[in-house]
Amino acid sequence: MNLAKLRDQPHLSVSSIQDYLDCSLMFKFRRIDKLAPECLSDAQVFGTAVHATLAEFYEELKTAGKKMTAKWLQEIFESHWKRLAQNRADIQYKEGKNYDTLLLEGKELLSVFHQNLPEDEGSIIAIEEPFTFCLDGLPVPIIGVWDLVLEDMAGVITIVDHKTSSKAKSNSEVDLNFQLTVYHLAAKSNGFWDREILLRFDCLVKTKVPKLEQYYTTRSEVDEKRVVKKILKSIGPRSSSLR
Repeated sequence: MNLAKLRDQPHLSVSSIQDYLDCSLMFKFRRIDKLAPECLSDAQVFGTAVHATLAEFYEELKTAGKKMTAKWLQEIFESHWKRLAQNRADIQYKEGKNYDTLLLEGKELLSVFHQNLPEDEGSIIAIEEPFTFCLDGLPVPIIGVWDLVLEDMAGVITIVDHKTSSKAKSNSEVDLNFQLTVYHLAAKSNGFWDREILLRFDCLVKTKVPKLEQYYTTRSEVDEKRVVKKILKSIGPRSSSLR
């Protein structure tokens, strides 16, 4: 499935729906008027570099069957960070942060990831896998990308989303997370309807002592219905104008 082609057609995404729920005016500026932001946050660019790095890590793990070294992982991050952030005037850094401090921070976080990732998580089914699915009552599909899809010996599917964060998440945050509910709906609509589905955030936490936190959760039929109702009620009538 080609993500560029999916994005070229009228659609919704988790981020566009979230934009509308957070601020309808921001939704109009970004999704309908297509106004480009004046600047990018350092967290946004940093997260993109980490995602690209972890995609290469899992691709190597899938094809070679073993983890790349921590040094190699750090070098890949440095390459992506340089490509995405070096000499960019449109990145807005938080106070006390700059290109060099975030380069070091990224390397440290990925070292922690390498040290703490469990050895055997099952088979890797997909990496950076685009998806699309439809909801009755919604004139356009919802599209997105799963960072990682795993399958264990019992056939249980785990949808993993990678996050970088300044603080740890609470269990209630994870259990109520809108994005993960949409990912669950997408999994059921894309061949996993008859499987047990687990959802997981792998969160690299940028605290004084960096850490990797893995948060597992599931979704019930009630959770699904709640989110579907929320999407249809809030954004459904406006979605036909999206691209």
